[in-house]
Amino acid sequence: MIIEKMNGEQFREIVTAGAKNLRANYEEVDSLNVFPVPDGDTGTNMARTIEGGVHAIERKKTKKLGEMGKVLSEGFLMSARGNSGVILSQIFRGICKGLEGKEEVTAMELAEAYKLGVKQADGAVQEPVEGTILTVYREATEAACKAVGPSSSINDFYEAHLKQAALSLKNTINLLPVLKEAGVIDSGGAGYVYIVKGMVKYLSGEKIEVELTKPDSNAPAVDFSAFTSEDVLQFGYCTEFILRLQTSKVDIDSFSIDTVIADLEAPDIEGNSIVAIKDGDIVKVHVHTKEPGIVLHKMRAYGEFLTIKVENMALQHNEIMTEEEAEIKKATEHKKYAVVAVAQGEGIIEQFKLMGVDVVVSGNQTMNPSTEDFIRAFKSLNADNILVFPNNKNIIMAAKQAADLYKGAHVEVINCVSIPQCLSALAMSDFSIDDLVIILGNFNAAIRNVVSGEITVANRTTKLHGVNIRKGDYLGILDGKVRYAGTRKNSVVLELLKKIPDIKDRQVVTILYGKDVTEEEKAKNIAAIQSYYPDLEVGGIDGGQDVYKYLVAID
Repeated sequence: MIIEKMNGEQFREIVTAGAKNLRANYEEVDSLNVFPVPDGDTGTNMARTIEGGVHAIERKKTKKLGEMGKVLSEGFLMSARGNSGVILSQIFRGICKGLEGKEEVTAMELAEAYKLGVKQADGAVQEPVEGTILTVYREATEAACKAVGPSSSINDFYEAHLKQAALSLKNTINLLPVLKEAGVIDSGGAGYVYIVKGMVKYLSGEKIEVELTKPDSNAPAVDFSAFTSEDVLQFGYCTEFILRLQTSKVDIDSFSIDTVIADLEAPDIEGNSIVAIKDGDIVKVHVHTKEPGIVLHKMRAYGEFLTIKVENMALQHNEIMTEEEAEIKKATEHKKYAVVAVAQGEGIIEQFKLMGVDVVVSGNQTMNPSTEDFIRAFKSLNADNILVFPNNKNIIMAAKQAADLYKGAHVEVINCVSIPQCLSALAMSDFSIDDLVIILGNFNAAIRNVVSGEITVANRTTKLHGVNIRKGDYLGILDGKVRYAGTRKNSVVLELLKKIPDIKDRQVVTILYGKDVTEEEKAKNIAAIQSYYPDLEVGGIDGGQDVYKYLVAID
């Protein structure tokens, strides 16, 4: 089919086809991981991100392109996970900004919207690097913009976009030294190319027979017995709505979301766990209150409702929250400081809780939490300040995106990229100081002081960071770089310690053991370290984590 002008329904089908093609090929994208370990997640993250956008628009009935784009952008934003997913969400956020107010677009108008995607994505990354999805998207957009003219079709734009995207992807290996050494192209760029290929397939009439992943839903049926005729309302109502601002009621451009937040915090509502987001003329709100009627009455002063959901939180405690959320949900006790940390492994989660973490968000290198996962965690807390430990460099962007969106508390995302760093920082936590600058300074000092080690198994033969690696080797990683590869776990640990220049000035080594490490291996590991470094205090914790056999903190 040839599309001269694209409307909202056609855009939905084009994006859906892109999502399906990525879902069909996400495992190949995962396999492009630079590190030769079974924790590749780029394809998974990008697929889940775009699918979140598709789920948001799949029942949207409008031919107006701008309206479809707004809903799509929000779906992308909330489902974004991993750095690649967050960048993808920002690309489409920019594109959708360029579609605002339009019923349909020509190829040249679409090209202008794609230019905004370049600007939005680049602005979301603190230090953009060439040879990534950013390069692939930018060069593809520049080429497509040059290729289309007044008589061009939407098909022409996407075909030109795909042609250059594929060429740019091949060249990523020459732009990033780490890709060249590992012998792979950029995984994020590869994921994006699969999306555009799916779009072109749709436009050429080819069907992609793949089922998308269903939206996350862990809620069983409502248990009405959780609130009986004898009960007294304790938790209030979880009230959520989407409001479209009306020009007859407010000046949409100057209307501030702070006005809504002030209403929700007023004495007649006493709202808490507030999340309020303004995107153009759309306001999305989540609030806990005993007075949902007053909330709805006040909000109509600004616009009209598109959706409303009000649920008794006594029932939520039983059925709406997942088991994990029910466990971490805090009642109404107010705290000045609360801590959120990302972790996987029963032992690590237990240790974090013992060290004062209020909410543990489930996730690791192979399972990155989404922006919405973080916001859900923030909503479960009643605190003035929320301090977030992402504990993985691939999770930081989603955490920061959630922090920017959440208005219910001041949120600080700590630049913490490993579990060992988090353990050291938590050991330095002292909220009695009651000075956020000093608290953050103590955390950052602890993170700078600790050396993080990881031991895992290579799943392919390659060379990385100057180390020759064979499939099946145990890899020794220090602060994100492969430093040693060998055939025995405990020998790799010792070799890693030798790589630390000031190891003799260090005092403590803490090892978190993976779930398949035996008691005999643990004992031998500690004995070997103590024999070689008798002045070091060595301790072990059953972390229970996947993939990484040992996580090592050297203080």
